[in-house]
Amino acid sequence: MKKMMDKKWLEPALRWIVGICFVYASFHKIGDPAGFAKIIYGYGLFPHETINILAIVVPFLELVAGLALLSGIHARGAAALIGGMLFLFSCAILINIIRGHEFDCGCFTFAEKKSILHSAESLLVRDMLMLVMCVYLVKAGKGQRAPEQVSG
Repeated sequence: MKKMMDKKWLEPALRWIVGICFVYASFHKIGDPAGFAKIIYGYGLFPHETINILAIVVPFLELVAGLALLSGIHARGAAALIGGMLFLFSCAILINIIRGHEFDCGCFTFAEKKSILHSAESLLVRDMLMLVMCVYLVKAGKGQRAPEQVSG
């Protein structure tokens, strides 16, 4: 019982942390899809034909999934979607680290200043930490079942 009480706050806290990050990250991308398309192009990973559609769709996925986490409506599905995006973002970052390719993340602003907080390695660590949070949220949601009926 005590263990349950200690972790009661964890799921909502993780939903808020990840949800706020994704809602916040979506705003500048939605407001400037052309700028975000340039960021996607800078990764050097996507066919040119897909860049514009990605620049439009991805920010709205981030916004809707982030809002779902914040509201708690379909939070497990939202955590799974965000987890999938984080996995793909991490792969893109890792590929560019391995290639030695300089790129602008475009996560929260365009043309982020180069510092230890915005290094490719720190971006990878940040995304992996949020991915772990999403995995926890997906698994935490599995344990929620309706009480079984007792028949007499």
